[in-house]
Amino acid sequence: MSTSHSRRWAILGVLMLSLLIVVLDNSILNVAVKTIAGPAPVGIGATQSELEWAINSYTLVFAGLLFTSGLLGDRLGRKKVLLFGITVFGIGSALAAFSTGPGELIAYRAVMGLGAAFVMPATLAVLMNVFERDEQPKAIGIWAGGVGLAIAVGPITGGVLLEHFWWGSVFLVNVPVVILALVLMLWLVPESKDPRPGRVDVPGVLLSVLGLVLLVYGIIRGGELAGFTDVTVLLPSLGGLAVLVAFVLYEKRSDHPALDVSYFRKPAFSAAVAAIALVFFALMGVTFFSAFYLQSVRGYSALDSGLLVLPLAVAQMVFAPRARLVVERFGAKAVCTVGMLAVAVGLAAFAFFDADTPVWVLEVVFFLQGAGMAHIMPPVTVAVMQSLPREKAGSGSAVNNTFRQVGGALGVAVLGSVLSGTYRGEIEGHLGAVPAGLRETAGESIEATLAVADKLGPAGRGLVAPAYDAFLDAMHVTAVGSAAVAVLGAVVVALFLPGRAPGGRDQAPAVPGSRAEAGESVPR
Repeated sequence: MSTSHSRRWAILGVLMLSLLIVVLDNSILNVAVKTIAGPAPVGIGATQSELEWAINSYTLVFAGLLFTSGLLGDRLGRKKVLLFGITVFGIGSALAAFSTGPGELIAYRAVMGLGAAFVMPATLAVLMNVFERDEQPKAIGIWAGGVGLAIAVGPITGGVLLEHFWWGSVFLVNVPVVILALVLMLWLVPESKDPRPGRVDVPGVLLSVLGLVLLVYGIIRGGELAGFTDVTVLLPSLGGLAVLVAFVLYEKRSDHPALDVSYFRKPAFSAAVAAIALVFFALMGVTFFSAFYLQSVRGYSALDSGLLVLPLAVAQMVFAPRARLVVERFGAKAVCTVGMLAVAVGLAAFAFFDADTPVWVLEVVFFLQGAGMAHIMPPVTVAVMQSLPREKAGSGSAVNNTFRQVGGALGVAVLGSVLSGTYRGEIEGHLGAVPAGLRETAGESIEATLAVADKLGPAGRGLVAPAYDAFLDAMHVTAVGSAAVAVLGAVVVALFLPGRAPGGRDQAPAVPGSRAEAGESVPR
């Protein structure tokens, strides 16, 4: 009997709307940080550390609660969780818009992270429950394309808002969209949950939250210090890993686990979540330094930089919904491997960019990266979600998003540290004429060097060219590292993602309660 919903495509549109504002908001903030750092009334006088924590407080709460929110959605109802999450996100956005100081902004960004943690897994879980298995790849492709659109549209939206309104508008813009999404959700989205949730695994839930928060905090702290040997980095990172190991061991022994770790024995599931983590590790790292390359070295405005990244979004919007057609013909393993290699080539191209690289070359590279991503995310997401029974869709979505979030945070922290360390090593030899009190600050980043050069007036002009050269050298090293991680992802996919069965279909693991286990044919 079909369980698909008659208004499923309209429901997907509502899910895309809620997903759009959650993903878009983070990319908007990246454009607004310089304005927020300015003194009142232009900004709120936030320091570099405070700006980092305005971003990181969101990430920390978001990553720490993703898994728990997925479990709650399966147990309490995905529609209830989605409504709760989008409401909290809207309230946090309104409060953040009228923050009077950096401390308030950091706190309200954490509230937004709380709401987003309940929205992201619920959108994918609802999708899996309103679409039948044969339509899920198409729906997931559209869902993944929406994520790419939000990432690219964010900087453009932020640039337009900042040109016409005050800095708080980048948060306040969420509120009317949230209200529209709430009305449409109440009208269209059906309720769904696990009919047999069992007992609550309280120790498992607590261990997952503690482990993820500690691990992500350690990663964030390592990115701040541009190194991972400091005790304030090692203790939370190792502590988080230890707690997560304890979580896995406990779940293996529990008769009512929050996460059935046996799913990781399935090649389709494990290879897919590893691919998600690795591709976001590589891509978030290059996103981090490409913003500095476009604005600091090439001199583009925030709005222009956002427009230059549009080919990445266009490629995802065009190819992601159609990725299933390529998968049907060639199989998920071949498609994802080629997609990973395309991302690797795009990342490696940054190793050859300089201050005069033609703009059309940048556009081709961004388009290639978007096309590669469009042929990775839908197939691996389908592999994760179809490896689990439908009633566990929230848990599957939570695992999918947790690996993506942790992989992205690691990419920014590790590759950001490589960028910072290489830059400092290259620029130090040129800081001899800088006063001792400013020398350490001048070596932190290209933005810091250029700020010190501007402060020194004519005496600082000699720092500008070396700063550009040092940054380009650091970017080249980091690009090679990013590409190497993407190649590793291609190897993992090629070795472990199931290929096509002799009958011409992708091999799909049978899971308890699935149609495949019941003996029904599994659509491609």
